[in-house]
Amino acid sequence: MNFLAHLYLSQNNTNIMIGNFIADHIKGNNYEGFSKEIQQGIFLHREIDTFTDTHKIVRKSKRRLHERYKHYDGVIIDIFYDYYLAKNWSNYSAIPLDVYTNSINQMFGNISSELPVKSQQFIKYMIEYNILFNYQFKNGIERVLTGMNNRTKGKSQMNLAIEDLIELEHEFQEDFTIFFDDLQEFCNLKLKEISQPNL
Repeated sequence: MNFLAHLYLSQNNTNIMIGNFIADHIKGNNYEGFSKEIQQGIFLHREIDTFTDTHKIVRKSKRRLHERYKHYDGVIIDIFYDYYLAKNWSNYSAIPLDVYTNSINQMFGNISSELPVKSQQFIKYMIEYNILFNYQFKNGIERVLTGMNNRTKGKSQMNLAIEDLIELEHEFQEDFTIFFDDLQEFCNLKLKEISQPNL
């Protein structure tokens, strides 16, 4: 899953959101300098990634892209799924998406300097282009895919994936809806588990 989903699945707990957000920039056990709840957010992020990578519906989505994009298929599906979460936001949250994403931008803007350098770099980009809010639009997704392709120096061809999203929008929507129900249930259980005193 991509950034919007990881934040949403943190259930509005600020410190867990922070941990979930920075987790890709924390290697191994380098989380030990953070507070307990931020560590829990890092653990939750890793559990979400493992659950996602092994889920049969996600694998089904990735197969639609694999021939064209090879091992980048999973990165593209993460971005596509954030598109569907943003596009259907009112099905999952009573807080309007613009209000939610504005609060996220403000929070991370205020604490950016305390976070890993790579997280700081993404926060700057995220706020400048209002990335989380613009996930609901195809041109917002196209911007993200183009940026990812540039990061691979054109090797991934991820900029072309907007064509696949347009062509298979209904199929990917079905995949997302089924998968995200399972993921929410998993996260509800996992949050209870990782918050136990022995962690």
